[in-house]
Amino acid sequence: MLKEGEIRIPSGCAIAGMLCRSGRRISGESIIKSIAVMHDRSNGLGGGFAGYGIYPEYKDYFALHVLYDSLEAREKCERFLDRHFNLINLSKIPTRKLPEITNEPLLWRYFVSPLPTKLAESQLEEYEFTARCVTKINTEMEGAYVFSSGKNMGVFKAVGYPEDVGRFYRLEEYSGWCWTAHGRYPTNTPGWWGGAHPFALLDYSVVHNGEISSYDANRRYIEMFGYKCNLLTDTEVITYIIDYLVRRMGLSLKEMASVIAAPFWNTINALPAQERERLTYFRNAFAPLLITGPFSILLGFPNGLMALNDRLKLRSMVVGEKGDMAYIASEECAIRQIAPDLDKVWSPRGGEPVLWIKHDARSLQKPYMQRACPEAESSIMKWGFNYGH
Repeated sequence: MLKEGEIRIPSGCAIAGMLCRSGRRISGESIIKSIAVMHDRSNGLGGGFAGYGIYPEYKDYFALHVLYDSLEAREKCERFLDRHFNLINLSKIPTRKLPEITNEPLLWRYFVSPLPTKLAESQLEEYEFTARCVTKINTEMEGAYVFSSGKNMGVFKAVGYPEDVGRFYRLEEYSGWCWTAHGRYPTNTPGWWGGAHPFALLDYSVVHNGEISSYDANRRYIEMFGYKCNLLTDTEVITYIIDYLVRRMGLSLKEMASVIAAPFWNTINALPAQERERLTYFRNAFAPLLITGPFSILLGFPNGLMALNDRLKLRSMVVGEKGDMAYIASEECAIRQIAPDLDKVWSPRGGEPVLWIKHDARSLQKPYMQRACPEAESSIMKWGFNYGH
């Protein structure tokens, strides 16, 4: 099977997302209908979805979605999981046979919590411990790939058109308060199951339309902090940059956006002194994490959804709202398909993040969750790092 970096193919992509701010759970059928309208923006080489709130009965456990090339790879990975985690439940990921989806790997799902003895031994909190275990599996275990690892959320992806991928995974049987979707038209690479979007680490998931020209600089920098970009896709590095800035460095989502889609210097220099000082600090401190090139991104996180264009707005993205619902897509027709009568519709400006927070998010007490909330205070105090995080 050809993998990333072995062939060049022309480009295009579609993204879509929806969120219910009241936390009401919505069938996955709606997001399938939305992304299907943009069928011609993808070419059948990758489609995928992320759903939040889909595992309420296991909401306190990490849900690992894993694909395997062989039974041997599965057995090896499960031995590793058994040594490091309490396995609460494991099963095949439910799918249905479709002629449009071929060469399917073994697809398994595990609800786990880190063993207390392993946490004590490693002196890590559960999120960092789980992230390192996921990295180890994806880097060192041939034929095994963890493509989803968050709590009360899951990623579902494959080679195929997104509407077929959604039916393959039986997404109409899931309900979530937030959904994102992606139809892939690879820029530089062939389609394979691991290369489809969304890309995810812990509770963060990213779908992306565009091409990151700063990939090599971004990758070299982020790999200094333990991340391994072994899938050789630009979207993978975006996911790790977000995890590093928000979870590990403690930036708010808005601050993170001002790093990866930083304003131009002439814009910064025209701002009031305090804002100018703040943005100057971020541009200098995290210069290698500036993402250049055309992109539109949807970021799913534990209590909301963020949309972000590159600072020149070189990729299309439309936003709409109706009551407690928010919708985002590459084209307005994808929103109108599921919400024909919108209260408001607009196109965000380049480099300006648009954020929606689930209403109960402010009551969350877990530090990790609070750091993911854009209103939370940054742990960058007085423009210096707080190394306690």
